[in-house]
Amino acid sequence: MIQINNLCKSYGNLKVLEGISLTIEDGDIYGLVGRSGAGKSTLLRCINGLEKYQSGSLMVDGQEVNQVAEKDLNSFRRGIGMIFQHFSLQERKTVYENVALPLRCWHYSKADTEIRVKELLEIVGIPEKTNEKARNLSGGQKQRVAIARSLALNPSILLCDEATSALDPKTTQAILALLKEINEKLDITVVIVTHQMEVIQQICNRMSIIENSKIAESDTVKNMFFRQPPAFQRLLGEERESTSASGIELKILFSTDAESHNFLTAMAVDLQLPFPILEGKMVKCGDSMMGSFIINVEEEHLPEVANYLDQHQVSWKNI
Repeated sequence: MIQINNLCKSYGNLKVLEGISLTIEDGDIYGLVGRSGAGKSTLLRCINGLEKYQSGSLMVDGQEVNQVAEKDLNSFRRGIGMIFQHFSLQERKTVYENVALPLRCWHYSKADTEIRVKELLEIVGIPEKTNEKARNLSGGQKQRVAIARSLALNPSILLCDEATSALDPKTTQAILALLKEINEKLDITVVIVTHQMEVIQQICNRMSIIENSKIAESDTVKNMFFRQPPAFQRLLGEERESTSASGIELKILFSTDAESHNFLTAMAVDLQLPFPILEGKMVKCGDSMMGSFIINVEEEHLPEVANYLDQHQVSWKNI
């Protein structure tokens, strides 16, 4: 478990993290999302002890990170794997040599190293690339090598710093699927820093939005989508002014696994009320599809529409 309470980090007079508090449970795939410069990557580096913080608490499995002695930092970091946007591979070395590097640093025997590297390359799906030079690989293959290397020492936590930002959409999907599989099969907690909301929606179960060095919102991904607080809307660029000459705009939120995708049609029939649909959107959220519609309702009909929505336990908001 990662427990962060009122964490503050500055570079001189520049405040990078202010009063950060959140909890990442064992087994989570937790997303830290925000615009560039919000403080996401700095927070990630505080978790593995690469950055010191000035105040507050950051506990990893019951251990205060700032209190880990310098001589013990390598052992502490052994339990935390990390992958980066630009892979950080030794380009002239082979795939085998890149994955074996942490094992050799910890003086694993040659036989144990060979067994572990073979096992890891099977896990990430590129056993045939064992003797290939890293510089000859595609971006997706390089990231798979980086993931294999990060898992070499059997970490309990995997930190991902913009790990898919340099990849094309198809390759991004494959890498995210691999990270989810690793989380489920190896029981590894995954923390993902990204500015891409689609990454969060596809793979994470919980998330925090970081704005201007602070936590603006934290929730499950599904709840964040349903609530759509201002920070979420700002991140998506979906702050919207009313375009209707008359009436009131309502945003209706639903999940297809709740079988509410035909709800608007049923409501129009049941209430015998016409209302235009101004906007509609569907997004993938984990294994579900989440959707939203914006409809226009005449003010005189708002009470009965609101009552109908509440009776059917449909999430909605007046925008």
